[in-house]
Amino acid sequence: MNSINTPALFPSVTKFLASSEEDIALIAAERKELLASLAIHIQQKLTECSTISLTFICTHNSRRSHFAQIWAQVAAAYYGLQNIVCYSGGTEVTAFNPNAVKALQTAGLIITGASAKSNTHYSVQYSTVHPAIEAFSKKYADAPNPSSDYTAVLTCSEADEACPVVFGANARFKITFEDPKKSDGTPEQDAVYLTRCKQIATEMLYTFKLVVN
Repeated sequence: MNSINTPALFPSVTKFLASSEEDIALIAAERKELLASLAIHIQQKLTECSTISLTFICTHNSRRSHFAQIWAQVAAAYYGLQNIVCYSGGTEVTAFNPNAVKALQTAGLIITGASAKSNTHYSVQYSTVHPAIEAFSKKYADAPNPSSDYTAVLTCSEADEACPVVFGANARFKITFEDPKKSDGTPEQDAVYLTRCKQIATEMLYTFKLVVN
């Protein structure tokens, strides 16, 4: 199914998503099963409620959870889905990693933020009509994240182990990704971050494409 609101997205973002959409065929079958279970839940919640909140959780809310939050929100817009609000958080507070920010900028997003703070608050723009995403590190139930009636998606195994119960969540899904942090300071750093960024974009596209269908 073609995207509905593509003209509202920045052309650079649309180009990256179209390329990522082509990679859906490369997603392993077991990953597709995990993503399909999340898609079914989203469909059910949209039928039952006016809005669904998704909070993507990783230990430090620094890399993978931000990638997942941002690409989930963008994927919803790409397929014309409304009433889906995506958040991210951690079990600890650190900072939105600059290497992750750079990968998202390479993918076509416009990201601005004051670098004077140790935990910089960034504005992430992907569209001419959708509101910017405020991105910074926070605990998963800290404001502006919801503290109740949200769907928790665990994006790293450490957070999954640390949170056998995610307080306030109406459902909990474990969809983990390999940490690009291991490449920090190496010649492969930018390529590894961009690969992880695109993998997560592709899997969020697959999830929301199932919601549409």
